[in-house]
Amino acid sequence: MLDQGLLDAVKSYSENMTRSISFVIGQGDHAKKAELIDFLKQIAGTTDKINFDETATDASLPSPISFKVATEGQDTGIVFSGIPGGHEFTSLILAILQAGGHTLKLDDSIQKMVQRIAHPLKFQTYVSLSCHNCPEVVQALNQFALLNDGISNEMIDGALFQEQVEANNIQGVPAVFLNGKPFLNGKVDTARIIDKLQDQYPDLLAAPSEDDAEQLERQDVTIIGGGPAGVASAIYSARKGLKVTIVADRIGGQVKDTQAIENLISVPLTTGNELSANFEKHLVEYDITVKEHVSVKELSETEDANYSVKLNTGEQFETRSIIIATGAQWRKLNVPGEEENIGSGVAYCPHCDGPFFKGKDIAVIGGGNSGIEAALDLAGIVKNVTVFEFADNLKADQVLINKAKETKNINIITSAATKEIKAKDGKVTSIIYEDRTTGATKEQDLSAVFVQIGLIPNSDFVKGFVDVNRFGEIEIDEACKTHRRGIFAAGDVTTVPFKQINIAMGEGSKAALSAFEYLVMQ
Repeated sequence: MLDQGLLDAVKSYSENMTRSISFVIGQGDHAKKAELIDFLKQIAGTTDKINFDETATDASLPSPISFKVATEGQDTGIVFSGIPGGHEFTSLILAILQAGGHTLKLDDSIQKMVQRIAHPLKFQTYVSLSCHNCPEVVQALNQFALLNDGISNEMIDGALFQEQVEANNIQGVPAVFLNGKPFLNGKVDTARIIDKLQDQYPDLLAAPSEDDAEQLERQDVTIIGGGPAGVASAIYSARKGLKVTIVADRIGGQVKDTQAIENLISVPLTTGNELSANFEKHLVEYDITVKEHVSVKELSETEDANYSVKLNTGEQFETRSIIIATGAQWRKLNVPGEEENIGSGVAYCPHCDGPFFKGKDIAVIGGGNSGIEAALDLAGIVKNVTVFEFADNLKADQVLINKAKETKNINIITSAATKEIKAKDGKVTSIIYEDRTTGATKEQDLSAVFVQIGLIPNSDFVKGFVDVNRFGEIEIDEACKTHRRGIFAAGDVTTVPFKQINIAMGEGSKAALSAFEYLVMQ
């Protein structure tokens, strides 16, 4: 099942393990049981630090094709239900390595916070092995389990547990359940998981220890956001010899969700994951404090004319200047039936959720580049794609429009105003739209709606602190200055037109130079 290259990689990675781990499989028979046993045997055969005895079973595991990861005989709280191939193979390998003593990928402040969680948390994460967003969630929750004995996480391959998927009306992944109830759905990062936990459990954390009270020393520049603008700001600031911290839910930001990037100057073709990985490599070349997977809860001015930054982990530190580069997120339709059916037929990521609608009729809302690209991707999976565009003409690049018109199972409707998404028994069944040319209201039967209508700036946390326009964009001048002294902004979160990677990088660099100029004049 596994090629030799993968097995050699496992063997190489395992050399850094400081303690052994073992797989323990569930009891009973299943059509996939022999395949799972062979899969685990191959991995265990790469090193004596990974043990597997197929006769040693655990009746408490939820399925015959479930297995847990144990460390020196002790449960880690990590369970996989199914065979974690595809994108989830990385989740398994990281679970093995981290349970075996490898360094966790979470910021120290997050680790301390997770260790303080006093509530028992049992997570179940439903995934598709083709979903590129699912591993991020699985890997984060697996690390939570390793840090706290009261936390567990079970990865569930939805393709092998269709009865559970149907019973829970799951039509999008990742779908996370907490203590038996829906918790999160769709693309989420560690910062969002923490925020959601804190919303649901106001008394989530036990009292902090003295170690938890340690704070970062005062910074010259704090960059909020890890996309192209934020990374450029951090690198330019560090090159000026400034003391720099970058705070981000994830390095790469929205770029990380982009499949193909063909307009990054000097690079004919790359992907969001590759570019994000290169961002990380570039950041570590400089003396930059990177606080990833956390979010900023509050900004305030200090008595000595500096600023205080408070994170969702409870950590707080002082900085002389701030660059806000928090980017943007998917814009929603804000029509009846959208919010309540997210994960049940309403989706924003065609790559993650498209496979759930194989052979079915679906809609894409939006005729810009993202909408037409989504339609082309989905056309190879679903039966028919109908693109609904509000304007009289598509806004996508002509080359994409031509491809869409040449694709037999793509239908395009312009001058269409989406009015409602209808559902029955927890599943999307149709879309109601108005023909803006005639004024007639029409209904089209379908199984899913993929919303691709652009982005909205991630500026809610600074509204009232800096000036924003009616669209929520932070207002800046030609030097990336906001109305507030020592506060700068760059990239898609600002009023700068044309939201592009190249432009964001330039604006981030400019913001850093402006911040440096401000600091040397103090």
